[in-house]
Amino acid sequence: MPTPDDDHVRLYIPGPIEVSPDTYQAMSHGMIGHRGGEFVSLYEEVHPKLQQLFGTAGPVFLSTSSAWGVMEGAVRNLVAKKVLNCCCGAFSDKWYDVSLRCGKAADQLQVEWGEPILPEAVDARLATGEYDTVTLVHNETSTGVMNPLADIAAVVRKYPDVLLVVDTVSSFSTVPIAVDELGIDVLLTGSQKALALPPGLALFSVSERALARAEAIADRGYYFDFLEFKKNWEKMMTPSTPCISLIYGLRHQLDKIFAEGIEARYARHEALNRMVHDWVATHGFEHFAPEGYRSKSLTCVANNREVDVSAWIKAMREKHRLVINGGYGKVKGVTFRISNMGDETEERIAAMLEAITDTLPA
Repeated sequence: MPTPDDDHVRLYIPGPIEVSPDTYQAMSHGMIGHRGGEFVSLYEEVHPKLQQLFGTAGPVFLSTSSAWGVMEGAVRNLVAKKVLNCCCGAFSDKWYDVSLRCGKAADQLQVEWGEPILPEAVDARLATGEYDTVTLVHNETSTGVMNPLADIAAVVRKYPDVLLVVDTVSSFSTVPIAVDELGIDVLLTGSQKALALPPGLALFSVSERALARAEAIADRGYYFDFLEFKKNWEKMMTPSTPCISLIYGLRHQLDKIFAEGIEARYARHEALNRMVHDWVATHGFEHFAPEGYRSKSLTCVANNREVDVSAWIKAMREKHRLVINGGYGKVKGVTFRISNMGDETEERIAAMLEAITDTLPA
């Protein structure tokens, strides 16, 4: 398996994930100014492909930040009355905390970790008329739960004054997501998951009605002001200095995605995910997420065999120079997570599964 250097430990954690040597090479492009024609040309080159991946005819913005910046920005830009934060794991739960820290009125729609957000529950809360914004983590990375986005979006569309904000950080480009068709007002993702880039770049779309809402919000800040992004996007620029090297890497990764074919990419992630699921069944483990609500980009495995996950990961690191993740937050050790996203192939996933089997405690 190719690695950037001999000491590299190959990552099968849910992010950051492996970055291919050819992508590092693409990122080594000579530096350019971000207020000149070369940057405009670069943005113009990647933008149509991003629109296809997002499923939108509208703008796709680039932010030099993690996706959390845009998650906070969405709350600051859009919440005028009260936000309903759909909470089903570490990252969706944290969004509620972010809402409160931004001084916004917020409520949780809370389910147990490992359970999905169901559209009926969203409908019941929105029927109260209390909310003008809903936040949803599509693929809750901490639990391996993929929430039923299309069904939830259909519910939110019943309420014309409610905006839908969706985090697709660990699902983007692994399954189809059609922003315009689903009526998603903000869709956001990050570079370090399935796009197989280093961390530091967030990508997001904003609907016209979300931009209209932002115009009426006085305290939306500056760095993540959606109107600043729109104003600069009209010139194919960004409000502040962009991470130019990452955008060159993004251009390269988009070329690879479209050379493979979007549908073929979805099918590859499905096949690799199924390989991990087969391993789970073969070795007597169980899934943490229920059937029908499982991620296609990673697998969260219930540690029902009560193996020493920390010792296991140490052994695979030392013997095979690769690692999986030992669980996150309050389910650390109770679960472990295996990623199959990005540039991975059947050959590499098979080699990883062989390595973790070799070091699996009896």
